[in-house]
Amino acid sequence: MEKVIYSKFNKKDIATLPRAVFDGRIFVITTASEAEKAVEYLLTQDILGVDTETKPSFKKGRTYEVALLQVSTHDTCFLFRLNIMGMTPAIIRLLEDVKIPKIGLSLHDDILSLHKRADFVPGNFIDLQKHVCELGVEDLSLQKLYANFFHKKISKSVRLSNWETDVLSESQKLYAATDAWACINIYEELLRLEQTGDYKLVKSDE
Repeated sequence: MEKVIYSKFNKKDIATLPRAVFDGRIFVITTASEAEKAVEYLLTQDILGVDTETKPSFKKGRTYEVALLQVSTHDTCFLFRLNIMGMTPAIIRLLEDVKIPKIGLSLHDDILSLHKRADFVPGNFIDLQKHVCELGVEDLSLQKLYANFFHKKISKSVRLSNWETDVLSESQKLYAATDAWACINIYEELLRLEQTGDYKLVKSDE
């Protein structure tokens, strides 16, 4: 049975969908030695999902540096707290790796933010926004893309929370991990649909 996907997913329908939640292991990384071990593990994987979080600013002209880099496999996510330990040599090695595809969304912005913390040459990054259009999908947000491909909702309730807090809350950790993990799922489904042609595109103006 072919999958129905929409050129634009109706935002109103997202609220009715069941929630998508990462149910794997989550590790919070705060030291260079922890980062070294995490990166050693991540560099043995076949594919990674990536995302970043930054403390929101509610004052005009005030901005913050990227606080969190989350990198996920299918079942394990590492949350690198950059505001605590900075960009360690291990993290830079991971970002510069050219072998493992690192899937993200709006990666230009993430890489720009990371560059403000340290100089590095971006490795094998794949931006979902540059590929979903191949199927005729016009939406660019992670929430809409996930709803379109999987009919599940990714909650954005803690997106504007304080990512520089001393201790990340459970909801923050789950939110961050889910976003990175979801990028892998969308990319792999995108490849499957492209290879099989097992989908029907419905043109929609929302």
